[in-house]
Amino acid sequence: MVEVTTAAQLPPAVREFLAQPRYAVIATINSDGSPHQAVVWYLLEDDGVILNSKVGRRWPSNALRDPRVSITVEEGLDYAVLTGSLEEIPDPELAQRHIRTMGLRYEGPEGVASRSPVWQTQERVSFRLILRRAEMRKG
Repeated sequence: MVEVTTAAQLPPAVREFLAQPRYAVIATINSDGSPHQAVVWYLLEDDGVILNSKVGRRWPSNALRDPRVSITVEEGLDYAVLTGSLEEIPDPELAQRHIRTMGLRYEGPEGVASRSPVWQTQERVSFRLILRRAEMRKG
């Protein structure tokens, strides 16, 4: 079954699928036009998707230059594909809160305790996905 939506909000089936802490693969565009992919954590916030990274990594640098992205989240043969653009959230304190929340989501309190000292020394950036299209595919 394929469900495709071109709305600005996540369809219920996609939102439900993304509610589980699965890894996402983000595709951005390098300066030479070639694709770049990276595995990332994400958060659902309100009715949107938040991504976070250390400043200077390739995918956020690409997104700051060209915000068009595609994000795939899979569980076996079930997957969601989100396309749109990333909007930077220019708040370093919020970026630190986002990474701690993601750490709890993906690694629990032990992971946050071990990684927090590193995250706090990093310049972090968060992005909000401006959704253009969402597709959900089941097996």
